[in-house]
Amino acid sequence: MASGAQLSVTDQRLSNRHPVDLPLIGEHRRLGDVMLHVINVSTTGFMVKGEIALQRGERITVRLQHIGRIEAFLVWSGGGRGGFQFERILRNDDFLMMIKALQPNPRLQRSR
Repeated sequence: MASGAQLSVTDQRLSNRHPVDLPLIGEHRRLGDVMLHVINVSTTGFMVKGEIALQRGERITVRLQHIGRIEAFLVWSGGGRGGFQFERILRNDDFLMMIKALQPNPRLQRSR
């Protein structure tokens, strides 16, 4: 029997990704706190830089500004990077408030 996450959010790689430089602590059921360095985020997930001690399909819980606690599943990893998919799509207004808080420099914000 196959194990791992049964992801309900469809693959939406065309989601707008916003570059960030965000150190984040993820909570994992076996490893405890996992330090992550998020380099981009979208309404459907985020990408991290650095080696990850997780297998595809494993989940972590993260806390994001304006979003709160949310679970994310590791979708892929390799080459010192990894991609996580949120358990649900983030509400656009909450997502935009989070991006604004993470990128206080207006020159880094994309025009909307």
